[in-house]
Amino acid sequence: MLNKYARAFFTRVLTPFAAFLLRRGVSPDAVTLIGTAGVMAGALVFFPRGEFFWGTIVITLFVFSDLVDGNMARQAGVSSRWGAFLDSTLDRVADAGIFGGLALWYAGHGDDNVLCAVALFCLASGQVVSYTKARGEAIGLPVAVNGLVERAERLVITLVAAGLAGLHAFGVPGVDVLLPVALWVVAVGSLVTLGQRVVTVRRESAEADAATGNGAAS
Repeated sequence: MLNKYARAFFTRVLTPFAAFLLRRGVSPDAVTLIGTAGVMAGALVFFPRGEFFWGTIVITLFVFSDLVDGNMARQAGVSSRWGAFLDSTLDRVADAGIFGGLALWYAGHGDDNVLCAVALFCLASGQVVSYTKARGEAIGLPVAVNGLVERAERLVITLVAAGLAGLHAFGVPGVDVLLPVALWVVAVGSLVTLGQRVVTVRRESAEADAATGNGAAS
């Protein structure tokens, strides 16, 4: 849902910056790699220590590389299957770093095994949600469903909540509860989205099999 509106807005905003990087000889793949490294560093250095505010600031700065690299590729006319593959693969790595960092906090000083398990579920379910679409498209199906909580929603909900929860260290009361709430919301939303995609793939595959006369063979 957020992908449709936020991506278009930030693409327009970041186009001049993407053009500047191209003039400096920076490649889209380099931006993808640097962005992922920055997200991983912000998540795995700050989150396990409970420094959610600064971790979120670092992660947010590098998350925008996901929009910049594609913009650069389009401007340079070098969009490729390799670039799309690298971008999608490293998105999964970055997501794993964010939720892995939160899981490490709750497994350690956060001392909450339930929330550690919820963070791990968010990590795993996010990967599976992405896989269902990729696998459905790989077998020739459109997978025509957006889903309740896609990657953009998962990141926005989690990072906004983590950043606000980090203000607890600066004396802001009550905000520390926002992160646990956000993790539960993402976990439930991811489960619903997974169900939506599985149902969609089941329907589309049945329609495709019926259209080609292969329904009985399945």
